[in-house]
Amino acid sequence: MLIDTHCHLHDPEWFTPDEQRDFLRQAHANTVEKIICIGTNHEDSCKARDFASQHDDVYWTYGIHPEFASSRADFGDIFASVSKLFAANGERAKQEVPITTGNDAAGFEQGKKFRQDPVAIGEIGLDYHYESYSRVDQIKLFEQMLQLALDYNLPVSLHIREAFEDAFAVIDNFPQIRGVVHSFTGSKRHLKQALERNFYIGVNGLCTYTTNPLPPIDRMILETDAPFLTPAPHRQEKNAPQYVKIIAEYLAETLQLPIEQIAETTTQNAEALFSL
Repeated sequence: MLIDTHCHLHDPEWFTPDEQRDFLRQAHANTVEKIICIGTNHEDSCKARDFASQHDDVYWTYGIHPEFASSRADFGDIFASVSKLFAANGERAKQEVPITTGNDAAGFEQGKKFRQDPVAIGEIGLDYHYESYSRVDQIKLFEQMLQLALDYNLPVSLHIREAFEDAFAVIDNFPQIRGVVHSFTGSKRHLKQALERNFYIGVNGLCTYTTNPLPPIDRMILETDAPFLTPAPHRQEKNAPQYVKIIAEYLAETLQLPIEQIAETTTQNAEALFSL
């Protein structure tokens, strides 16, 4: 079994309803049996939640991407409404109520309730690629989102682009944060810094046509970032969750490991991080 831990299949801007259905079918045909849809702002996160609620094999995250950091002066109204979305997870975080999926009806319904909550806060972080993005606003939002993750006992999915030094400086003020550096594009030094902080590293189609350093397999999870970053040899096509299999096959060949080991280890990593 494989897991796509980061995609945007829920987003109607990129996928028609027919494509969503077809790509889910093709994902299953290629042994991609769990998919995480990533929220990029409040409205998009709600779309991810609604899409996930329609499919047993789809999960969602709540996040505000750094590109939206300057879109409003105060996110207070947004965060005030988050508690309504996170009701079950907040209860679990405070009371440490386990997810139960046993045969008893009450336990099953409790587990179903918890699965309706996000599995992570993300994607969040810092993006210094575009000068039009205010760095001050980004850092403020990043701190708020990291605190949100701690408040609800959730991992984070990090978007860090040309901003690793500042991102790690902020993260170090939240030592209990756990999560994944999505679509890692840093140097070997940045990889070492991320691993020292016990983060997982998201590996996607970039690995098939760039020289980005790869993490050890025990800290690796797979993703597509669909519709973006389609792996070779399909780079001219729209990316989709089924292409996780191509990424796994490429890694197996590059690392000279059985593909079964790639699939088993990355799946276990994803399930452990996101409590899938």
